[in-house]
Amino acid sequence: MPDPAVWQGRRVWLTGHTGFKGAWLALWLESLGAEVHGFSSSLVSEPSLYEVADVADGLAGEVRGDVRSKSEVRAAVARARPDVVIHMAAQALVRRGLSKPVESFTVNVTGTAKVLEALRVEADPRAVVVVTSDKCYRNDGRDQPFREDDPLGGDDPYSASKAGQEHVAASFRALGLPIATVRAGNAIGGGDWATDRLVADCMRAALAGEPVTVRAPDALRPWQHVLCPLDGYLCVAEALLGGTPGAASAWNFGPDDAQPVGRLVAGVAERWPGGLEVRGGEPDAAAGEAPALRLDPTRARTELGWTPRWDLDAALDATVAWYAAYRDGADMRAETLRQITAYADSA
Repeated sequence: MPDPAVWQGRRVWLTGHTGFKGAWLALWLESLGAEVHGFSSSLVSEPSLYEVADVADGLAGEVRGDVRSKSEVRAAVARARPDVVIHMAAQALVRRGLSKPVESFTVNVTGTAKVLEALRVEADPRAVVVVTSDKCYRNDGRDQPFREDDPLGGDDPYSASKAGQEHVAASFRALGLPIATVRAGNAIGGGDWATDRLVADCMRAALAGEPVTVRAPDALRPWQHVLCPLDGYLCVAEALLGGTPGAASAWNFGPDDAQPVGRLVAGVAERWPGGLEVRGGEPDAAAGEAPALRLDPTRARTELGWTPRWDLDAALDATVAWYAAYRDGADMRAETLRQITAYADSA
């Protein structure tokens, strides 16, 4: 698990801190005693975990800006003077990439290049973690777990942009920046209200007492609680800080197996008080998405000692409990921090 002694007082620049994963990570870093400086263009949804959990209360500073703006990024880096950088700001939705392909490339590829160039010019970080995606691999339909040395690619704009992000990171690594890329996806947890994300769609429907439409119930994905990959990202950052050989490379974070969409939805429905009505989508509703995706996390397990501390059942328990607490008007900063502590204690 992350070592509080490593993070206490550590200056961390976190891009995308207002997003779903970014807000969870900001809170975790705050709880570890890090000095967290955020950079994000705007809130990703309404409501948002960032606001509901009062993430800003524990930040050392934050800047609203666009990763596509060279001047805004450089000014934010100069202000943060980071020792550790975790770059999460992204266009993160497959279906949005289909409707806005140029945005996916300018934010994910060009934006990453501008972030890394700003770090090269304005700062001297000891650890840079670039968050890409499990969809960066060239998915040839073999239904085999992807390893870090498998070919990169992507048939849709989002996936292709994430492969491009990997290439950008590798080129700046060759220029001397201590960069690791981390590949994970299909993270679930409380506070996700993004459009076209499965659990977010389920919980919006459940809270409204409406049915949810499921596009591809048989599709296989490596579901995991959001804290599982975030744990991995912090492990990689610690390895970079400690000078671990090979840390500046690519890493997969995911469970050993993939589960169908239908099982995840059934798990939510079973746990939500009053249940959840599920409807099938149109025949082409899942266009552009691969029928199966699996990751091989062996390297992270053997070289970093990382393992996902919660299985899918535990992840669903925590996720549904979070939304139930939100429905009941609980203190959601306290609830989110409680779940972070519970995850850490489970180690």
